[in-house]
Amino acid sequence: MTSKTQAAYDINKALEGTEEGVGEWFEVDQARVNAFADATLDHQFIHVDPERAKATPFGGPIAHGFLTLSLLVHLDTTVPKAPERFAGAVMGVNVGLDRVRFINPVPVGSRVRARSEITTVELKGDAVQTKRTLTVEIEGNDKPAMIAEWITRTFYG
Repeated sequence: MTSKTQAAYDINKALEGTEEGVGEWFEVDQARVNAFADATLDHQFIHVDPERAKATPFGGPIAHGFLTLSLLVHLDTTVPKAPERFAGAVMGVNVGLDRVRFINPVPVGSRVRARSEITTVELKGDAVQTKRTLTVEIEGNDKPAMIAEWITRTFYG
C-alpha cells in the first residue's frame, strides 16, 4: 500500500458516519425522460405520454426509476467533497450498489438533488473503498425519491 493510500484511508475513515454534503437541484424534464425511454426501450405511457399519464394516480408523467438511479452520477458531482480526501488519487471506479429503494415517483418537471452520507470506509489493497448512502430528494416533497447504497473504490498513486 502506498503512503498516499494510507493517508487517504485515514482521512476518509475519520469521516465515516457523517454527512458528506448536499448537491444542487437538477430538473428532470420530459425531453430527458423521453431520451431515457429511447435509450432503454422503455416507452411505458406513464413516462412518455403526458395526456394518458394524467389519468393515473400520479396525475402526470413520472421519470423512470432507473433514470433516477442513473442520475446519481451527475447529482453526486454537485455534492461538495473535501479535496484532501482525493489528494493523490489516480482513478475511481464504480463497484456497485448494495441496496436501492425507490420510495417516491419523480414527477416530470420536478427538481431533484442528492444528499450523501459516508457509510463505511475500507482498505482494499492500494485502494480506498467507500460505501455512501445517497438519498435523492424531490424539491417540495418530504419523502425522497430514492435511497441507494453506492460503493466506489479510489486508487492512489
